[in-house]
Amino acid sequence: MSTLPHHPVAVVDRPADGLPYPAPRNGSGRAERWLHRRTPPVQRGLRRLGVALMLMPLIVLLAWRLPDIMTDRILVWYGITVLAGSIALLFIAYTRYDDPSETTLVRRPRDAGSFPSLPATPSVTLLVAVKDEVENIERCVRSMVASDYPNLHVIVVDDGSTDGTVEVLRRLEVPLGFMLLTLPKNVGKKHALTRAAQLATGDVLAFTDSDCILEPSALSRCVRALVTHPELGAVSGHARALNRDASLLARMQDVWYEGQFRVMKAAEATFGSVTCVSGPLAVFRRDAVLNYLSAWAYDSFLGGEFRFATDRQLTGYVLGQKWTGRSLKKEHAGSPFVEREYPERMWRVGYVRSALVWTNVPTGVRAFCRQQIRWKKSFIRNCFFTGKFMWRRGVGSASLYYGHVLWVLAAPFMAFRHMVWAPLHGLWFLTLLYLAGVTLKGCAYGLAYAFDNRGDSAWRLRPAMSLLSSVMLSWMLVYSALTIRRGIWSRKS
Repeated sequence: MSTLPHHPVAVVDRPADGLPYPAPRNGSGRAERWLHRRTPPVQRGLRRLGVALMLMPLIVLLAWRLPDIMTDRILVWYGITVLAGSIALLFIAYTRYDDPSETTLVRRPRDAGSFPSLPATPSVTLLVAVKDEVENIERCVRSMVASDYPNLHVIVVDDGSTDGTVEVLRRLEVPLGFMLLTLPKNVGKKHALTRAAQLATGDVLAFTDSDCILEPSALSRCVRALVTHPELGAVSGHARALNRDASLLARMQDVWYEGQFRVMKAAEATFGSVTCVSGPLAVFRRDAVLNYLSAWAYDSFLGGEFRFATDRQLTGYVLGQKWTGRSLKKEHAGSPFVEREYPERMWRVGYVRSALVWTNVPTGVRAFCRQQIRWKKSFIRNCFFTGKFMWRRGVGSASLYYGHVLWVLAAPFMAFRHMVWAPLHGLWFLTLLYLAGVTLKGCAYGLAYAFDNRGDSAWRLRPAMSLLSSVMLSWMLVYSALTIRRGIWSRKS
């Protein structure tokens, strides 16, 4: 067992600057305390029963709509698929997920004992790349070095900043005790991080983003999960919006982030196949990722370099190295990251809900759209990599992955058909039915948010975010595909 410090989930330490960060309220009421006193099998049974009862309205609606297949087959089949998928995701996330930093997981691979164990307190190198973040970088770096993990080395790489960021970092380097690497010329986020990674000596490599603030216990929790479960090659933390009160759009994104992590990542984690270890806090075993950093930095797509530092792609190298690792290492044989070759393993990838990190989200529509376009370009590129092997990782992993891909690809078609084609043909009822279905899905996720964040009325924004995603963001997939060769890395672009 790990000797790392352990803190209850409900305890959220505050950074020294005293900013009012929103803290998720993980259930601690009378019902939760009563449940925690039951034996684990009873807890699991009661959780399944409770979630099934809460999902019953959606299940009844699904059964009610089945006889209507003949009225509008496309809409009904799409609605049934999305509704059934949402029910499955919520049920899996709330009945099967356990935080790997809080308990030893029940569902582990049969060969878990064959994976090499980490030391009880492995050395950790925490890296961040920054470009023109003079307003945020001090808080970010202070939160990194304030981590309560004892065996930590922090490396900050400046990727050609011109706004005074370097001067701030030089002032902080000695007092805070981190290593500063300055690049005279901008090389892009992936290249900046891989240059810094050449200096990393940790058994564990952790990454964060330059506009993020880590809770003091976040890194310790992720490391504890890796130590307790040697089969985990990587884990993702749990991100929320740091600037949620800056605008209505920021509050909507905060609620959306909660669902994407608490539901989607939790469901994937039950199968050990989280497909995106997100940038705000991405923690990897050295032997699971080091050999593939060159492949990540020099990733190419459609005949040219793919410059976006996609978290999905880096995660894909951990998930798929059993089938792609040998050829990738051969392709980059001259890289210093392949000097020591690690065996390709069937690593699992997890999610640590209690590892909290706060990230600045776009507050305006223009910046938000640019961010979404970057993410969709990364999604498209990754489909051509991860999509080649996810079917090998089991039925559960494959169903979640390919189901999500099909839903994203179908979204712009469905939005056009029901928001443009249907009204032009006088079929307003189809438009209303489509919007009602989208709203219903948002309400289900909103109720899940309310369950996890008692007393927070922001859950009401989740249906609006679902409408925004379906009506506006889905169209960006087409634009992203048409402009996928364009792009630079900048957190402000």
